Amino acid sequence: MSWLIVRVRSDVNVEHSIKETMHHLNLTKVNHATIVPERPQYAGMLQKAKDYITWGEVSAETIETILRQRGRLVGDAPLSDEYVAENSDFKDITAFSAALASDDAVIKDLPELKRVFRLAPPTGAQGWGGIKRSFVIGGALGARGSAIEALVERMI
Repeated sequence: MSWLIVRVRSDVNVEHSIKETMHHLNLTKVNHATIVPERPQYAGMLQKAKDYITWGEVSAETIETILRQRGRLVGDAPLSDEYVAENSDFKDITAFSAALASDDAVIKDLPELKRVFRLAPPTGAQGWGGIKRSFVIGGALGARGSAIEALVERMI
């Protein structure tokens, strides 16, 4: 499985090492998201920045939706099936998203694809649900599991 990570809070008055960790995850602004493979190295980074981000396991269908609607190439051109077919071993975005979900590929496999996805703030009455509390007590921070997909649907 892969993790989808979304930045919830800004880095004003944040410890330098946590700020660096978020930049290593390519999360430079609020409402930015990235997809990373489920590995111990990333798990440690997520725990370090858990008070500023939220994350969870994401399915191939959700990855495909993100790539189609928010995937951008260098120069801000949208990601297309033709570009994926010409510049990778995958025939279209659907095949690439399935490989991302199963950890058989990484975002870097497409050379011009930006590694961060710019999302809108979550819509609905709940919004974030509180950016200073953990998800388990009704807030927005920390691990969400598969509930990350519902959040991303509200942000696309």
